[in-house]
Amino acid sequence: QVQLIESGGGLVQAGGSLRLSCAASGRTFSVYAMGWFRQAPGKEREFVAAIRWSGGTTLYADSAKGRFTISRDTAKNTVLLQMNSLNPEDTAVYYCAAKIRYDTTWFDPGNYDYWGQGTQVTVSS
Repeated sequence: QVQLIESGGGLVQAGGSLRLSCAASGRTFSVYAMGWFRQAPGKEREFVAAIRWSGGTTLYADSAKGRFTISRDTAKNTVLLQMNSLNPEDTAVYYCAAKIRYDTTWFDPGNYDYWGQGTQVTVSS
């Protein structure tokens, strides 16, 4: 089992920044990649960014490219999501997720095995 706890959400004005943190514990040696997803009211959960746990390979959704940066600190078992130039369309609950298998796509939330409880991000106009 892998436990994930997100933090860092909140209310920010358009154009502002937030940094989300995801602390992982448990069988973290089994994790292949970590991802961030988000879900706005009435919408499906969507991929934001992901990073390979060992090696640093990253992947971003088009909506996140150039504005968000995912990074990891394996010594602290933590994954960060730095979000800049936020706009109201970024308002959602943001979830951290852990993926065990290496041979499935990173974009599909169904391919992730463990999830955090989520943290609310609200961007005001």
